[in-house]
Amino acid sequence: MTYRSKKPREAHVGHGRKCRLCVEKVKAIDYKDTNLLRNFIDEQGKIVPRKATRHCAKHQRMVAKAIKAARNIALLPYVNDYIK
Repeated sequence: MTYRSKKPREAHVGHGRKCRLCVEKVKAIDYKDTNLLRNFIDEQGKIVPRKATRHCAKHQRMVAKAIKAARNIALLPYVNDYIK
């Protein structure tokens, strides 16, 4: 019976993509800055997921909280009206 030798596992190497907000060293996201927040909402009005925006977990939570606060006081719409 022949056994295969196991190759040493390589360390997981990231893709080199950094969170844009980490690179800019953003400490807080203001819910009143609707121009910034509109970048993180898709055509339907949904919050764009982390995988698409490439944010770290900390900044994605901050963005989501800011969007929800802006929606609550009607600075951003809950649903965008669009025609197919």
